Amino acid sequence: MILAWVISLLLLCTSLVVHLERLTALRMIEVKSIEIAQQNFISAEKEVLDCEHSFATSYLFSENSCFIQPISKNIWSITSKQKPAIQVHIALNEKLGATTRINWRQVFD
Repeated sequence: MILAWVISLLLLCTSLVVHLERLTALRMIEVKSIEIAQQNFISAEKEVLDCEHSFATSYLFSENSCFIQPISKNIWSITSKQKPAIQVHIALNEKLGATTRINWRQVFD
């Protein structure tokens, strides 16, 4: 009787160790996925910010890293080409040559 109880206790501990190993592996994958997503998000934001800063100086873009579309007079939409896609709307002050960010959003497919 005691032998059966000890064996069941050992099996329970073994099962617990297996579940903890799986949980740890999933947590490591989760942390790495979040880290990669944050790096991609930061690089997309930098891409949009570069396009926004260079937009005030030049309307003609031969090689740009963003999609630029006019929305209305002096209001433009800038969208990053890389994933995750970030879109900003900017207002252009032609007299000062400055841009003002109106809004920001992440573009979902």
